[in-house]
Amino acid sequence: MTVFETKTTHDVVGELKRLGVEDVDDSALARALYSTDASLYRVIPQVVVRPRSVEEVLATIDACRATGTPLTSRGSGTSIAGNAVGTGVVLDFSRHLNRVHEIDVEARTARVDPGTVHAVLQKAATAQGLRFGPDPSTHTRCTVGGMIGNNACGSRALAYGRTSDNVVALDAVTAAGERLTLGADQEMYPVLDRLKAVVADGLGTVRTEFGTFGRQVSGYSLEHLLPENGFDVATFMAGTEGTLATLTSATVRLVEDPAHRLMLVLGYGSMAEAADDVPALLDFSPTACEGLDSRIVNVVRDNGGSVPDLPRGQGWLFVEISGADEREIADSVNKAVAASAALDSRIVTDSREQAVLWRIREEGAGLATRTLPRKALSGWEDAAVPPDRLGTYLREQDVLLAEYGLDGVPYGHFGDGCVHIRIDFPLDDPGGHDVFRNFLVEAATLVSSLGGSLSGEHGDGRARSELLPLMYSDEAIDLFAKVKGVFDPDDLLNPGVLVRPSAMDADLRGPESSKGRLDQRLGLRLLHDEGDFGKAVHRCTGVGKCLADNHGSNGVMCPSFQATRNEKDSTRGRARVLQEMIDGRLVKGGWRSPEVHEALDLCLSCKGCANDCPTGTDMATYKSEVLHQSYKGRIRPRSHYILGRLPFWARLSSRIAWLANLGLSTPGVRSLARWAAGVDQRRSLPMFARGSFSRWARKRPALGAGRPKVLLWADSFTDFFSTVAGKSAVNVLESAGYQVEFLARSACCGLTWITTGQLDKARSIVGDAVAQLHPYVTDGVPIVGLEPSCLAVLRSDAVELLDDPRAVDVAQGVFTLSELLQRTDGWVAPDLTGTTLVVQPHCHQASVFGFEADLAILESTGATIDRLSGCCGLAGNFGVEKGHYEVSVAVAELQLLPAVRNAPPGAIVVADGFSCRTQLLDLADQPAVHLAQLLDQ
Repeated sequence: MTVFETKTTHDVVGELKRLGVEDVDDSALARALYSTDASLYRVIPQVVVRPRSVEEVLATIDACRATGTPLTSRGSGTSIAGNAVGTGVVLDFSRHLNRVHEIDVEARTARVDPGTVHAVLQKAATAQGLRFGPDPSTHTRCTVGGMIGNNACGSRALAYGRTSDNVVALDAVTAAGERLTLGADQEMYPVLDRLKAVVADGLGTVRTEFGTFGRQVSGYSLEHLLPENGFDVATFMAGTEGTLATLTSATVRLVEDPAHRLMLVLGYGSMAEAADDVPALLDFSPTACEGLDSRIVNVVRDNGGSVPDLPRGQGWLFVEISGADEREIADSVNKAVAASAALDSRIVTDSREQAVLWRIREEGAGLATRTLPRKALSGWEDAAVPPDRLGTYLREQDVLLAEYGLDGVPYGHFGDGCVHIRIDFPLDDPGGHDVFRNFLVEAATLVSSLGGSLSGEHGDGRARSELLPLMYSDEAIDLFAKVKGVFDPDDLLNPGVLVRPSAMDADLRGPESSKGRLDQRLGLRLLHDEGDFGKAVHRCTGVGKCLADNHGSNGVMCPSFQATRNEKDSTRGRARVLQEMIDGRLVKGGWRSPEVHEALDLCLSCKGCANDCPTGTDMATYKSEVLHQSYKGRIRPRSHYILGRLPFWARLSSRIAWLANLGLSTPGVRSLARWAAGVDQRRSLPMFARGSFSRWARKRPALGAGRPKVLLWADSFTDFFSTVAGKSAVNVLESAGYQVEFLARSACCGLTWITTGQLDKARSIVGDAVAQLHPYVTDGVPIVGLEPSCLAVLRSDAVELLDDPRAVDVAQGVFTLSELLQRTDGWVAPDLTGTTLVVQPHCHQASVFGFEADLAILESTGATIDRLSGCCGLAGNFGVEKGHYEVSVAVAELQLLPAVRNAPPGAIVVADGFSCRTQLLDLADQPAVHLAQLLDQ
């Protein structure tokens, strides 16, 4: 092996630029963003390259060879074993090389870039009546190149096989710059002649140790290179983890999707008992047979998520049987029930319920981290054994966990014998790394003793490569080294993985705690993370759901990334930068680090991640804390003083609303007001209502004496800007049989202070609101709020700000209008049959207390509902602030504005959020109504 003297980052960047590579970034921000993937490992790259063309890929390889710089290929960065991090150049294909170039319906193939997201390919294939078979849980964001690198499988590998089984042809480049076209009619390049010679010398080892069962993914899959298997180099390349060549194009096989699917859910007393039943169920040729621990489902329930009815048990198998004949499928399902040893069963026929259950299973990697008292981690992630040994493996693994004082939550592809598990490794404790290493050695020994594979689909990466000698003979390990030497003798491609591996306990992320590192009192209590900002930001494990297109998903996260497609604007990217801020070695300067503020700048504080992220990462909360700490005792941006204190200024201006409105509508004054407030000059300024809602309400004669009472809480937006929604709400509540009451004086939730990080003042303001509202709660009077973002403060942020049990009571005693109407006997919604409603749920409502009640009320009107996903793009003060206009508009163009433009004549747009209605007026001249107005018929 030739040893290069690695050049400095300046040399590498200079060579990349000289060779014409455009998107080259060696900033601390970029290096922080790419410092880890979805694994436990932290490896800081020298530079990040996002190639725009195959020619730039070739140039990058040339630059790395010339400078002796390691090269790591990266798809979406969701690799769980540390396969997508490296010390040199990280080559991110997802930014530019992400297209589907061709769907050949007759040949049933697709030709794609390596950075093409699986879901994008699937959408293109589905339009032609086809599908790409493998479907990893990360299918909404994982790339085809990454799937090939790791030989990904997914839930339906029983029917469609691994990625390697679906590769037709590959274009790749070796570290020496040799371009290869691999496939059925491949040319015998010199490098392949040398590869064939290596295999010929080890035929006995390859024939006896490789390809022993379907999920043997660890190491190089040398069985594909046997003469009897046609020396299939394209298939062999799947699972080589970017250590032999760099992929530039892939042609993959497509299949027909079955016409019908049924889902059978079987309940068991334990996951091991579920595993025991797998061999019997495989006789019915299921498309999928997935295991799920009840503790994962409980996380969804405990956080307010909807879970369809499940059979009794502590663990379940989700068995999918599909085909062309519906009756045959039903018959097979009934026979599977009879053949099983389950405690209970349920056949799920409703496609929506099936989708919810599959989504819970897909999000297992994130949800499982929250199932145990101590954070559950990856590391021993996806070992596989032959299915008939799965029950034995799970029981012996439980014994091993207990010996180390650990706990784990298993789930995964039980039909293939592949088990995912998250374990509460004590990495922050003294001796925690030794526990981690020793457990992995014994776990690998256990798997090997059962004829299993250390990796069943995620690859070995940094987590398991060191353990391969426990699974393979010395002869097999030597073959791996010889194969690596054929393709990459200088060890430039993803070094430390598979051959000459890095230590499995080297470069582990952490410690997570920020206590003692950030010697400042937090503004928020961070109750779910023991008041530790470091633990909070390390909730993000990198599973990358924030990178997924949320169109049609009813999700919100992450609107700025949806608009920019820049990693720094994703929830994951921001979390990575905050983790590096805690670490302090790369991102320096603590709370005031420029990299931190750049990463957080385009965060809309929509709270979408708090609900949509499986790990519960809440970037809006973290942003508030960063702003609070950054500007304590310092001059703030102008927008913080005006927009961040909007209710205060609104209250002052309300008595002279006509004069304030005159000034805001006068061109010169209006421009000056925008400048003073830090508002983009292209934005309108909202007009004040002529008379506040509170004054109107207090003067209004009380109606309905003797009826059940309800307090209608007038938030600042309802009180001073959108009084019509408040008046309609009064009419609706009175028509529903309530006596409507109002506070004697205004109570603000402090929302705008919270989002701008003015947390000390926010604590005082929300404390006053809680004090005013609490007596109603103790008297059993429900409190209804109309502005979702303000109501969300009382539901969640107030408890984080106040160490006051009354805040907990108030959080449980406040309701949306729809939540109250749903439980009101005798109330009937107006008949809107024949009307189309375009409905934009407010981000905070969808994320904090859900939209189910609103949707039920809307559906009860008989109207046709077009429910949108995602954010409107205004998000309080975000969209009006100077510097955010373009992104705000781009977010609105993702879903909201196209939906409004394409709505049928006479459609009514429903948006409870004041910011959503403002955005619609600003960008589309489209009026929208609050739900209260819609129901006030």
